Amino acid sequence: MVMPSSKTGRGAARRRFWLAMSGFVMALALLPFSFRVERHLETAVHITGGESEKVDLELAQRFQSSYAHRVVLVISGIPDPDSAKGADALGFLTSSLRSVPGVVGAVSSVDWPDPLFTGNNGGALIIVGLDPQAESVEALVPQLRTKADWMEGHLRSQYPNIKLEITGETPLNFDIRKVSADDVRHAEERAMPITLLLLLLAFGSLVAGVLPLGVGVLSISMAMGAAALLARHLHLSILVQNLATMLGLGLGVDYALLMVSRFREALAEGYDPGCAADIAARQAGGTLIVSATTVAIGFSALLIVPISELRSIGIAGLLVTVLSVMLCTFILPWVLGLLGHRINAARVPLPGRRFKTQDSLCAPSERWARWGGIVTHRPWVALLVAGIPLSVLAFQAHRISPGVPERGSLPASAESVKALHTLQGMGRSGIVQSIRVIVELPPQSPPLSPAGWLAISRLTKRFQSDPRAQEVLSLPTLTGMSDTADAVDQVPEAIRKGFLRSDGQATLIELLPTANLSPNEQIRWVREVRSSDVAAITGVPGAALRVGGIPALNADYDSVAKERLPKVIVGVILGSLLALLIGLRSLVAAVKAILLNLLSVGASFGALVLVFQEGHGSRLFGLDGPTGTVFPIVPILSFAIVFGLSMDYEVFLVARVLEERRRGLSERAAVIEGLARTAGLITSAAAIMIAVFIAFTVGSFLVVQMLGFTLAVAVFIDATVVRMVVGPALLQLAGDWNWWPLGLYGAPVTSEEELIQ
Repeated sequence: MVMPSSKTGRGAARRRFWLAMSGFVMALALLPFSFRVERHLETAVHITGGESEKVDLELAQRFQSSYAHRVVLVISGIPDPDSAKGADALGFLTSSLRSVPGVVGAVSSVDWPDPLFTGNNGGALIIVGLDPQAESVEALVPQLRTKADWMEGHLRSQYPNIKLEITGETPLNFDIRKVSADDVRHAEERAMPITLLLLLLAFGSLVAGVLPLGVGVLSISMAMGAAALLARHLHLSILVQNLATMLGLGLGVDYALLMVSRFREALAEGYDPGCAADIAARQAGGTLIVSATTVAIGFSALLIVPISELRSIGIAGLLVTVLSVMLCTFILPWVLGLLGHRINAARVPLPGRRFKTQDSLCAPSERWARWGGIVTHRPWVALLVAGIPLSVLAFQAHRISPGVPERGSLPASAESVKALHTLQGMGRSGIVQSIRVIVELPPQSPPLSPAGWLAISRLTKRFQSDPRAQEVLSLPTLTGMSDTADAVDQVPEAIRKGFLRSDGQATLIELLPTANLSPNEQIRWVREVRSSDVAAITGVPGAALRVGGIPALNADYDSVAKERLPKVIVGVILGSLLALLIGLRSLVAAVKAILLNLLSVGASFGALVLVFQEGHGSRLFGLDGPTGTVFPIVPILSFAIVFGLSMDYEVFLVARVLEERRRGLSERAAVIEGLARTAGLITSAAAIMIAVFIAFTVGSFLVVQMLGFTLAVAVFIDATVVRMVVGPALLQLAGDWNWWPLGLYGAPVTSEEELIQ
């Protein structure tokens, strides 16, 4: 054993101090920006180069439509809209809505007699056009809801059952933002006490337990502040809140846990606090950097996906990872050096545990040493017993079906979602989920020319014959399928502008899907429309169409996610392999780590299929049945995150086994010693991370529930079956080949037999 140093060098102390001060300066610079970060994040999805986004932009800028941004006021409990009293009520509602600042149009059956404005069950709706000018369009939602409450109160004396609800793409985005913020707050409230309790159980000391939690909370706040700054220049998704909180508590606490454990181990070996802090920074810090590099590689791979949500999560993950490592290597060693043996202060009496000053998660555990002896004594048996069930679960992953879930895809408690369900009951939800088709004709045949009008009429009839279309809105249908374009002058100007581009060369056709058409059927319809031969249908050579709307956005999202998933997988695997080769200097250990990670990822995907997609146990998550599909974002995001998180525990274990080999132990003795010293750390860190992820599965955001479940299952499988059984068994079987070619370079040659039986 190396004799403890009697004092810490002044140079080392000064280095710790200045590193800590630079970390504190960065924290103080970022923290003020973390407050109300959700105001700077977006709920809308941006797909770079996506056709749906181009269509939406064209409708807003070149069609001069008052209804490019629109909401729907869903009305129930008033007389028949065709009656005099119903018309009076609708007149009052439309005139009141037009008085709201930012509202540029409100149209109902009073203004334009069309079945679109009346529901199957007697309800009615008003389409409201918005132009927020300098404000964001979502800022108008609270004003509209306040106005709706006022109108409802005003009419209640006449119509006691009146109910006014607001829905549409903008209110849905507004509510998703609010639900996301609420879910984050509630998840933090659930996760914080559990995390602190687990840390107290792990360390038996309040001071030692609070430090990792403080690092986790500080990394979240700093990441939020950095995200708020970046959001001024980039499209960052509201999911940044969820992921930064989830990963900050997980990674920040995990990394600090390793650092504090190694510091306490050095203290127990007799080093003074300054030396112990330097040892922790050097040895645990090196392990953290290798581990964090693999995590960062996973998040970096998300940056190649041209979807704002995935890029946002990639940025959030990189911020959390980098800041967590920075806090653990810059600030934490200085704090540990100051605390010294006071790290064990405020001891917590735990049943069945006698606290000792030298207690450490990195100290060898007799229980885990015995377990390591069992696994390494019969490695083939351990490998088969643990590996076969895990492989069976991983095999289920091949049945994963990406798509928009048929149920629960939107938070049921949100006001706009309730209104959408009311609209579905009226058979008019298609107005929110419409497919917007821009048809562009050649200059010689504009839409209002005889040839162009005939072409648009033919295309309209083709769409009307499709059973998936509840209604088709186009210039011909607005004029009663007139044979000529002369009747267009009878259409209100605000509506006409919305269906004819300002240059007169293109027109809009809106396809309103039937209420029972699932999101995935809408996606298939979008793809059919895009692949149709519009020139043959219209009889006009050179005619072309582009498709937008929510179903088209979902189709673009699904296509991009499926196309980029293989590239993300390859990028993460190759990047992680390179990082491991540099960190461990061993090809075999690096390849084995990659294969074990793939097994963990596959098993977590298999569990996702069984629980959510097929519904076995889905009621535990508030669902009333199987979702049928999983969000396309979940597989690609889970792979990138799980691969990095799983690598954490592999690096913790293998790095310690390699350290013991370099000290001269034989392979079996090194595996047993490495397992004895890291198993407590791995299980404690995993328990904390699982608790954090589970805290997010009980929210109301289905995509976050799926993600939290997948991550929790992956960490559980990885920290138990894979790292405690499969990994040690493979290390024992491979022997010295584990460290080929340079893992043991410079290590002493030993022929000692293992003393542990």
